[in-house]
Amino acid sequence: MPTEKPNVLLVTADHWPAALLGVAGHPSVRTPTLDQLALNGTRFTNAYAECPVCIPARRTLMTGTQPRTHGDRVYKDRLRMPAVPTLAQTFRDAGYQAAAVGKLHVFPQRDRIGFDDVILCEEGRMQYAVADDYELFLAERGHAGEFFGHGMSNNEYHTRAWHLPENLHVTHWATRNMCRTIQRRDPTRPGFWYLSYMHPHPPLVPLQAYLDLYREVPIDEPVCGEWARDPERIPYLLRARQRIDTPFDAVQVRAARRAFYALCTHIDHQLRLVIGTLREEGLVDNTIVCFSSDHGDVLGDHGVWAKRTFLEGSANIPMIVAGAKGGARVPAGAIDDRLVGWADVMPTLLELASVEVPATVEGCSMFGERKREHFYGECGEGLSANRMVRDARYKLIYYPVGNRVQLFDLQQDPRELNDLAEVSALSGVRERLTEILIEHLYGEDEAWVQGGKLAGLPDRETPPPVNRGLTGQRGTHWPLPSHAKPFEA
Repeated sequence: MPTEKPNVLLVTADHWPAALLGVAGHPSVRTPTLDQLALNGTRFTNAYAECPVCIPARRTLMTGTQPRTHGDRVYKDRLRMPAVPTLAQTFRDAGYQAAAVGKLHVFPQRDRIGFDDVILCEEGRMQYAVADDYELFLAERGHAGEFFGHGMSNNEYHTRAWHLPENLHVTHWATRNMCRTIQRRDPTRPGFWYLSYMHPHPPLVPLQAYLDLYREVPIDEPVCGEWARDPERIPYLLRARQRIDTPFDAVQVRAARRAFYALCTHIDHQLRLVIGTLREEGLVDNTIVCFSSDHGDVLGDHGVWAKRTFLEGSANIPMIVAGAKGGARVPAGAIDDRLVGWADVMPTLLELASVEVPATVEGCSMFGERKREHFYGECGEGLSANRMVRDARYKLIYYPVGNRVQLFDLQQDPRELNDLAEVSALSGVRERLTEILIEHLYGEDEAWVQGGKLAGLPDRETPPPVNRGLTGQRGTHWPLPSHAKPFEA
């Protein structure tokens, strides 16, 4: 007999900023499925990545812990998962089936981190001598090694249309496998399903149909604050990013943003098939659905692209939760402005499913009475380090190189056009947020503080834009790269 416990579907994208939703008022992006999901549940407008880069974010998601606890605020791609209960294992221990499709980004690649089964796509990381399931899928259909045959980089913003038949696109593949996973479930047990899409993370290779869809849609232009045009005011980290990230003219910028939006809409439309499968299997009314992203993408605002910073485009992420039918804890059509992050996903989903939350979890339920007064974020070390403290209104970003501070009033200036760090009337706000930031520092960060004040590190000249590996460009994946090294226990 079918279980009465709710199923849980967790869907994540990669590089998707919170602003890129129609329901959030974006002028260009088309997301009808996610817009309806938001109307079915609650959208959290102040959701942030504790560390806006893939691996640290996913460690936070799957353990409910902060970077300080799980051990990564950089990108440690050969670090094992910490010895704490994972989200998947906790659901399994409560009697759930737990299955994942898509990107896990753990080491070693075939570590299931508590899932019963994982159908894997790892964005062509062949350096581990592991052929993931998507690469095997392509090979079985006569396209061995052609995942990156389009020639676009995994971390750059040049673009072209997808180079293989439409049904071989990785977004189609992930969707199809999740639908099949749901159809093949054990009907006597509830399911925890994790669908992790690779895009809109570059390479920017959308299907031609979605590029065509955006031909008639005006593409919004990036914004740029005066602070970002002034070499005396812009921090070293952002100067360095500008030097590498912005060789584009206006046509290339629009093309990159159009392709990025096309990848988002492709995911949105494919998600309809997953929800349709839940409906046809008689599960849609008894399934909790959560959609989010590991981090965002600045997409050219202030001359910066990609992630690893605490500018809004990079750090502010979508967070939508829709409860099971009739559930009183998740109001429909609600907007919640509390400060939340990926450490909160695990306790939220477990509590909504009436599963005990492990004592190791540091996040809190997004539907509980506890609300943060501030949110702390950390990313990078050494020259790439930047830190954030966000309260209900203001955001302070600290860059230790050059001892630079930025302060933004996000209620009045959500696009971060005006850096208020030197405005005397807000000195009290800056001092208060700086004190909170200092309280959070640990490890090598403590050397930035002298006499109780931030001193940081010496400023540096902007480095030359040398990029010998084309920002992680993949090659041909057949046969395996000769330097690939398998995991050694």
